[in-house]
Amino acid sequence: MAGSQMHQINTFLAGFARRRAARTVAFPGGFAALDDEFALSYSNNHVVVDGTPDPEALPALADEAMGHLSHRLITVLDDAAGEACAGPLVRAGYTRSTYLVMLHQGPVPPGGGAGEVDLEALRAPLARRWRGYLPDVGEEVIRQLVDRRETTRRGADTVRFIGARTPEGEVASWADLYLDPASGTAQIEDLITSELHLRSGYADAVLATALRGAADAHCATRFLIADANDWPRHWYERRGFTAIGRHHGFERT
Repeated sequence: MAGSQMHQINTFLAGFARRRAARTVAFPGGFAALDDEFALSYSNNHVVVDGTPDPEALPALADEAMGHLSHRLITVLDDAAGEACAGPLVRAGYTRSTYLVMLHQGPVPPGGGAGEVDLEALRAPLARRWRGYLPDVGEEVIRQLVDRRETTRRGADTVRFIGARTPEGEVASWADLYLDPASGTAQIEDLITSELHLRSGYADAVLATALRGAADAHCATRFLIADANDWPRHWYERRGFTAIGRHHGFERT
């Protein structure tokens, strides 16, 4: 079962990257998803390996596809392919990260009190959070990281921005919800809480609302991606998520 769901999830992710991109460059075993309007955004300009590449050739293929950019970001969706590509990419100067594909297998909550919000409501808290994450970057980087969220609307049949608000109306925590009812797949992505409102239950409200929305859209495969070496994976485990597979990320700047 886990293998079939990993195939379903990886197919969804590769399709999302292709649909979101302004243009793609194909090569044996994968493709580059690119968007010149957001050239400073890594997630809008990256390589996705969704097949069986030649590991030794991959660094040169990435350079050819992304030679106009100052960064390199490669995601390998298959676990075995990621292990095979690690050596050549690390030798080419890449750092390696491992990510867990976490499937929701707990009971679906009745809802969490959060709701759909638009990008304008997210703009100020999202920019403030990015400045906290990246204190040394310029305002153009922050602008692109905020505005790029609109490009996610191209990636799936239904894209919702879910937010939990304070009593004063400020969006305190938020996430994206990507829905593909035809395949029964839903992804929860970029769950973030404002530094002003940590440990106040807002992230729980967003997560519960997103899970309820995915179930109501008849998406039985509800998943997210978590860093294997960071604390949020344990937070998600306590809320009914189980790791069923791995992705491999490689970055060079």
